[in-house]
Amino acid sequence: MSKQKLADGLPSRRSDCPIAAALDLVGDKWSLLLIRDIGLLDKHRNKDFQSASEAIPSNILADRLKRMTAYGLLEKRPYQDRPPRYEYHLTRQGRELLPVLRKLALWSEKNLAGVKIPRAAKAPTQDRDVD
Repeated sequence: MSKQKLADGLPSRRSDCPIAAALDLVGDKWSLLLIRDIGLLDKHRNKDFQSASEAIPSNILADRLKRMTAYGLLEKRPYQDRPPRYEYHLTRQGRELLPVLRKLALWSEKNLAGVKIPRAAKAPTQDRDVD
């Protein structure tokens, strides 16, 4: 399997700094939460994302799913024909963000009052998504 870098359809970058480039891709208020829901909490459908405690508005949810699919972090898979409905799964590049999210969650739990990591998100899970 090749380790292709993401290139097509990405947002313009502020600089060549790797942190700034990553933030240009997933640094908005919602993208990493969707990566969390899919990769750590095993949620894949719109109704699952909308039931999260952060209450993402449906228009923003649709935009983020479309953008992250175009960026190559997610793939869209049909699960119903009439009406057409899709679920979202992480690509290899999307899955590679999971250790970063776990580290960020551990930092938050350690340093921010009132923060607790859900049990479902603590342990690494089997990668069920296939490229």
